[in-house]
Amino acid sequence: MFPLQGGSLLQTRIASLMYQKSTRLITAFLGSAYKGSFIHVITKKCQQEQKSQKKLSHLGPPSESWQERLADVVTPLWRLSYEEQLKVKFEAQKKTLQRLESYLQMHYAVNVTTDAPRSQGLCCLLHPIIPSPVINGYRNKSTFSVNRGPDGNPKTVGYYLGTWRDRNIVCVQSSHLKNIPEKHNQVAQCYEVLLRQSPMEPCLQFHEGGYWRELTVRTNSQGHTMAIITFHPQQLRQEELCVQKEIVKEFFTKGPGAVCDLTSLYFQESTMTRCSHQQSPYQLLFGEPHIFEDLLGLKIRISPDAFFQVNTAGAEMLYQTVGELSGVDSNTILLDICCGTGVIGLSLAQRTSRVLGVELLEQAVEDARWSAAFNGITNCEFHTGRAEKILPQILKSKGDGQVITAVVNPARAGLRKDEWLSCCRTNHRVVQAIRNCRAIRTLVFVSCKTHGETTRNIIELCCPSNSTKKLLGEPFILRQAVPVDLFPHTPHCELVLLFTR
Repeated sequence: MFPLQGGSLLQTRIASLMYQKSTRLITAFLGSAYKGSFIHVITKKCQQEQKSQKKLSHLGPPSESWQERLADVVTPLWRLSYEEQLKVKFEAQKKTLQRLESYLQMHYAVNVTTDAPRSQGLCCLLHPIIPSPVINGYRNKSTFSVNRGPDGNPKTVGYYLGTWRDRNIVCVQSSHLKNIPEKHNQVAQCYEVLLRQSPMEPCLQFHEGGYWRELTVRTNSQGHTMAIITFHPQQLRQEELCVQKEIVKEFFTKGPGAVCDLTSLYFQESTMTRCSHQQSPYQLLFGEPHIFEDLLGLKIRISPDAFFQVNTAGAEMLYQTVGELSGVDSNTILLDICCGTGVIGLSLAQRTSRVLGVELLEQAVEDARWSAAFNGITNCEFHTGRAEKILPQILKSKGDGQVITAVVNPARAGLRKDEWLSCCRTNHRVVQAIRNCRAIRTLVFVSCKTHGETTRNIIELCCPSNSTKKLLGEPFILRQAVPVDLFPHTPHCELVLLFTR
């Protein structure tokens, strides 16, 4: 709970109102069957309150501080005890599965006729939620934005409140957020000092010019820290860019930023909202080129833009759950789709005959190969490219009559097409390849957003054969679901789904 000023009676009254507000938001979510996700309800509620506050701004300051309002957006469950948070998330996952089952039955007449264990009112067995071993300060990666703060200073580093559409964006410092570790906030505060010392303007919107943009901070369990500064070059010459890079390096090695004790510092010149190393290389200004993490007895190498679960301790629980549900053995080929740095495949390599990983980002694949070599794992292959192009080739050449178990861990958008962030953000041909490969009898699907595009993916996996969509293979049946909490204080939760056929 944030510190409150005033007498004990006032504190009690304010705390009661805060709790009632959280309860109203939760009730609004749990009572809506088809109105979207919890985060949608929370965001809509906050936007309504912002509009109301905007209309009444002449009456004085808002009832809540900027820090509290930001916490309500970034970590909407922060006012609840962790036990209450888990209850909310479990009910959310339950309703998601109920909606999914209703949709399949309504549109495809898909009925489950099996003696396999099922939870009451669901098509599958829903296990209790697995809590995160770490509740506060668990993030190993944070990305901070730059914009105008509550005082109007455009060189404020933090997180956004408001929307671009309403032109009421305010950037609020994040030192009070429960999921951000102290080290990340320290680097962000130093970056803000650097910006305010610099004569160069920040890049708030691309069409308005400016240079300084985002800051990303990555840390590991050993306390090593990597910082990545994103900079819009505009029309600067190379000599001028070199001057700015030298200023950044000097600040974090010998200036006020030296207190951060960075292990490595990267600089990326970017003219897009997001771009990969291939599109705009990460330039190492000083320090080690990679950060390393110990996970499930393995040493994992992580490049600046490689995907790695933001909660390391929670990720161990997640990957152990995937391993248990997959049921792999020495006769199984494990197909790891959207493998990132290859952790899932590497952790299960000793239990399988072979691991085949697919990932779009070349740096992540290089990390996976390095980690395999360092840990003495010789039965893993990692391939770079789009899954819809590589999967058919791999499945055709590697089947050999063996049973294949597939693990799919896509980014939040699911299996869609137009993003570079994950090889699984492709079109439905990935689902086609999985459906049409008879050797795949078991599929483990991991998702932190089980509505929207991911729902479509699940429907295509489970719906009857459809020649128009080229879904010719036998449909999968959803058997088990295990929620794993990697994101305390937020409504997000990883859901591990086991499909068989």
